[in-house]
Amino acid sequence: MEPLTPAQKELYEWLIKYINDNQHAPSIRQMMKAMNLRSPAPVQSRLERLRNKGYIDWTEGKARTLRILHHQPKGVPILGAIAAGGLVEPFTDEQERLDLSHLIHANNYWGLRVTGDSMIEDLITDGDLAIMRSLDPDETLKNGEIVAARVEGVGTTLKRFYQEGEIVMLKPSNLNYQPIEVKANQIEVQGILVGVWRGY
Repeated sequence: MEPLTPAQKELYEWLIKYINDNQHAPSIRQMMKAMNLRSPAPVQSRLERLRNKGYIDWTEGKARTLRILHHQPKGVPILGAIAAGGLVEPFTDEQERLDLSHLIHANNYWGLRVTGDSMIEDLITDGDLAIMRSLDPDETLKNGEIVAARVEGVGTTLKRFYQEGEIVMLKPSNLNYQPIEVKANQIEVQGILVGVWRGY
């Protein structure tokens, strides 16, 4: 395919992200706003060029039918399984991809650097990066979820969350540490753990 100009590439990459996030195409007005343009003409011109170059297409006369063509999937390819005990057959064909872009682009995801070893039995250790998700306004926590919580007079900690009535227990995953028990109104849950990143 023909290469894109910087302006075309900017719109194309924005379209990919928008469609991936929302599962439908944006309006011309949304594209204008995203590209900081005051007129639809430049957006329509870029769209036509993207279509002519084979990057996008749409159904004439129908709104929000724009679709991305030949998009190279993002992420690290998952090429098979590997044993940490015995041996398995070497990987051959790519089966799936690990795409972390949703963590990078989502506004409600963030990271915390782990210090200490109180969650070691959950394979979370000193120096790891805990990937957290903010709670939705109407979301109810489930017992056993790993959360980042701020406790009055104690500070912020990463622990498993349990609540019974008005009492909350923040339980470590290391027998050398004691659980923290507080009243529910003395704790603020700041996020839920969604993953852990460890570099080597």
